[in-house]
Amino acid sequence: MQFKVDWHDRLGSTNTYMKQRFIRESDIPSGSIVATREQTAGRGRQERKWLSAPDTNLCFSLFIATPAELMAVPSLTMAIAMAVSEMLNRLRIPAAPKWPNDVLVDGKKICGILSERVESGDSSATGIIVGIGLNVNMSSVEAEAIDRPATSMLIVSSQAHDLCRTLESLFQPLEHWIEEWKQGGFPRLRESWTQQAGPIGKRLTVHDGDVIKSGTLAGFGDHGELLLNTENGVETIWSGDVSA
Repeated sequence: MQFKVDWHDRLGSTNTYMKQRFIRESDIPSGSIVATREQTAGRGRQERKWLSAPDTNLCFSLFIATPAELMAVPSLTMAIAMAVSEMLNRLRIPAAPKWPNDVLVDGKKICGILSERVESGDSSATGIIVGIGLNVNMSSVEAEAIDRPATSMLIVSSQAHDLCRTLESLFQPLEHWIEEWKQGGFPRLRESWTQQAGPIGKRLTVHDGDVIKSGTLAGFGDHGELLLNTENGVETIWSGDVSA
């Protein structure tokens, strides 16, 4: 996959920008990336805001041309999380993916991912836009102001990182894990994901709105759904915030 990056100094949301471009053009090459040095109206899962001050965090959206159905979107998000984790571990930042769409370091969020499927009006062109927000140069003070535990590459490594080079260092793991996903969907990823995000039998609590479910991790389904072993048996969880 060839990655082509379109850098901007300031955008509201890279996902929104990419979606608008897809609507205009529809034949966007797979591997196209829009990145910004400042994001003012980004969003995460459950409509959480994802803002980024200038030259602080890496905010970008990647377009992948694919005929994959909506059901396949979550597992692509998980593939991207493994790519980010691999890149960080190469830098000796001990990262691991967290179901369904985050990357953690020492239990603190360092990256969030939001994916959405898009199609042209006549459905002749389809694809998935993957938005990635990676905390690169966020300070400890900025991290403490967030309403949930957060960290950054700067905090963990005690050194600042160039945003362009950080993005480029993601290319190889992104290409690898996207290709794995294309070859076999989540079943192709299951073993690696479970090793990194497990282990099986780990106690978990899942919050999905007002619904709270507790149990132990039984595994992951064929589309990346979480299988939770509860007192009522194994339950399938498609979304929610997971805590140990």
